[in-house]
Amino acid sequence: MKRWRLATIAIAMSGAWLAGCAVGPRYQRPTAPTSVAWKTSPPWQPAAPKDSIPKGAWWQIFKDDQLNGYEQQLLKTNQSLEAAQQRLEQARSLARVASAGYFPQLNADPLAARQRLSGNRPVVSTVVPTVPVTQNNFEVPFSLSYELDLFGRVRRNLEAANASLQSTAATLQNTQLVLTAELAADYFTIHELDAEIVVVQEAIKYQQKGLELVQDRHNGGIASGLEVAQQATVLDSTVSQLHLLQQQRDQFEHAIALLVGTPASSFSVPSAPLRATPPPVPLGVPSDVLERRPDVAAAERTMAQENALVGVATAAFYPNISLTGSGGLQSRDITALVSAPSAFWAVGSDLLQPVLNGGRNRANLAAAKSSYNASVADYRQSVLTAFQEVEDGLSGLNALSQASVAQNAAVEDARRALDLANNRYVGGVTTYLDVITAQTTLLSNERLATQLLGQQMVTSVFLVKALGGGWDASQIQNEQVHPSAVQALQP
Repeated sequence: MKRWRLATIAIAMSGAWLAGCAVGPRYQRPTAPTSVAWKTSPPWQPAAPKDSIPKGAWWQIFKDDQLNGYEQQLLKTNQSLEAAQQRLEQARSLARVASAGYFPQLNADPLAARQRLSGNRPVVSTVVPTVPVTQNNFEVPFSLSYELDLFGRVRRNLEAANASLQSTAATLQNTQLVLTAELAADYFTIHELDAEIVVVQEAIKYQQKGLELVQDRHNGGIASGLEVAQQATVLDSTVSQLHLLQQQRDQFEHAIALLVGTPASSFSVPSAPLRATPPPVPLGVPSDVLERRPDVAAAERTMAQENALVGVATAAFYPNISLTGSGGLQSRDITALVSAPSAFWAVGSDLLQPVLNGGRNRANLAAAKSSYNASVADYRQSVLTAFQEVEDGLSGLNALSQASVAQNAAVEDARRALDLANNRYVGGVTTYLDVITAQTTLLSNERLATQLLGQQMVTSVFLVKALGGGWDASQIQNEQVHPSAVQALQP
C-alpha cells in the first residue's frame, strides 16, 4: 500500500513539473502581404491629430448631431447587434467550460433502496444456505477524479477557447462597424435624395411656367400645338422622376428604421437637403490595417484557435493519466449510516495510452492542420480585402472630387444655355425644341451634381469603415478566461 501511495505521489509531482509543457506547435502570427504606402493619395489636406477618428464613435467625424442620435439608438436597439452580443456571452461561457478541466471533478450519488434477493440466486459457496433475503441499502458515495495535464490537452483546449472568445469579440465589433456604416451611408443617401427632390421640384416649377408661356403663345397664334405637347411631355416626365425619387427615399428611410430597431410605419427622417463635405480621414500606413480592422483581428484570432486545436489533436497520441478516488457511507440500516463501520473508500490512478484505433487520431491531426492552413488563407484574404477597400475608397474619392468640380461647372454652363435658348425662342430665332433640350440638360446636370456629393459622403463613410472606424486590436486583449481557485468549489 505504501508503494502504491508513493507511485501516486510521484505521478502527481511529475504532473506539476510538466505543467508548463504542451505538445503541438507554438502559435506565431503568419505573415500577410502588405505595402509601405497607399497607392492613391487622398484629395484633401492631411488630417491633423484633432481630426483623428473617434474611438468607438467614428461617425462623430462627420459632425452631424442627427446622425449621432441615430447611431446611438442603433447601439441600444439593433437586434443583429444584440444577437452578436449574446454570441460573445456564449463564447465567454464556453471558455469557462474549457477552464474547468484544470480542476478535480467531485460527484455525489446518494442512494436509498429496498430489495429482495432471490432464494434461487447463484452462489459461490454452499456453506451459507441460499434463502430469499429482503434488505435495505442506504449509500452516500462520492467520487473524485483529476486529469494530469502532462501533455497540454486541457491547456490547449483553453487556449483555443480563449482565441475563439477573442475572435467572437472582434466579430461583435465588426458587426457594429458594418451596421453603423450602413446607417451612415443610408442617412447621407436620404439627404442626397432630399437635395435631388428639391432640384426636381424647382425644375417642375420652371417647366410649368414654360408650359404656361407656350400655351399663351399658342393661344395668340405664335406657337404651334406641337410645342405645347413637347413642353407638357417634359413636365410630365419630370413629375414622374419626382415620384421615383420619393419612392427611393422611402426605402432608405425604412432601412434606417430597421437598423435602429423601430417599426418602419412609425419612423421618419426629417427632410433636409445634403449640405456637407467629406471630412479629412487619417490614413496611417497600410500595416496599420492589420491592427485597426476588427474583421482582420477576428480572422487572426481564428488562426490562433485552429493552431491550439492542432495541439489538442497532437495530445491525443500521448497517455492520458487520471487520479481517481471514491468513498462514502453504506449501510443496510439508516440509523447506522453515519458511523465508522459504514465508511468505504478507494484511491487509484489510471493511464490510458492509445495503441490502435483505426487511424482516428492521425486523421484528426491531419484535419486540424488542414483547418489551420485554411484559416491562414482566410486571414491573408481578409488583409488583401482590407487593402482593396481602402484603395477603392481613396481612388473613389479622388475621382468623385474631380468629377464634382467639373460637374458644378457643367451646371453653370447648362443654366447659361437655358437662358440663351429662352431668349432666342422669345425672339423668334429658334424653335421651342432648343428650350426643351436646354431644360432637360440642366435638370440632368443638377441631379448629377447632387448625386456626386452624395456619393462623396457615402464613399467617405466606407473609407472610414475600411480603416476600421477608430477600432484597434488592443480592445480584445482582455477578453480571456483564466482558471481561478473559486472554480474548484463551483458546481
